[in-house]
Amino acid sequence: MDCAGCVPRKPWDIPFLAEPREVPALRRIMRLHLGLWGLHEVNEAAQLCVTELVSNVITHVGAGTPTTLAVSMNGTYLRIEVQDPDARALPTLIQAGADAEGGRGMALVEATADRWGVQLHPDRKVTWCELSTGLTSPNGHSGGAPVARAGAMLGLYGAENLPGNSTRSTLSVAVAQEAAVNVIADLLHWLQAHGRDVDEALDRAQMYFEAGSATGNPSLDIFPGQ
Repeated sequence: MDCAGCVPRKPWDIPFLAEPREVPALRRIMRLHLGLWGLHEVNEAAQLCVTELVSNVITHVGAGTPTTLAVSMNGTYLRIEVQDPDARALPTLIQAGADAEGGRGMALVEATADRWGVQLHPDRKVTWCELSTGLTSPNGHSGGAPVARAGAMLGLYGAENLPGNSTRSTLSVAVAQEAAVNVIADLLHWLQAHGRDVDEALDRAQMYFEAGSATGNPSLDIFPGQ
């Protein structure tokens, strides 16, 4: 069920031929999907894992192998699976030397992911890894306290515009978005009524938003020194 504090994260998969030229496209697809899922914090790690899992298929099973990338949520963990038809060539950890040209793939996955493994099936094998997202639920939001506060406020604010004015009704994402716009507009009216510069407030809000996005720490002090 969609709500102001929920992000639907439906499993998805994509078939491809395991070729080096496919790796950048797969990384881009992963980046776009995780952006839509609001999982920016694990984006780089997820892309690295995709690169290494696919490269492992290319190296040990063969270029051109029909392969599938599948991504889902396992509880609050992001699960990445790479499926190929060869159940014999199992990925292994190799202690590669500093000057080795290869052999580091699964070691990088081991170092990056919280856990990984291999599942064998009659017609294929699935090499998987999972990354902790820090979420409190599979469909929960990321972003920490500021997003939680905003979600709670939108839940109260948007209820005023719902049929029957029921405070127990669940906000859809579309209704929540409209409520957010109304909240911003009303806050600007409040600032103007109290003699504050609306344009300055918008500029400062944009600055804090961009700073929080860049640092990954959205819990910035909105009124420093006041």
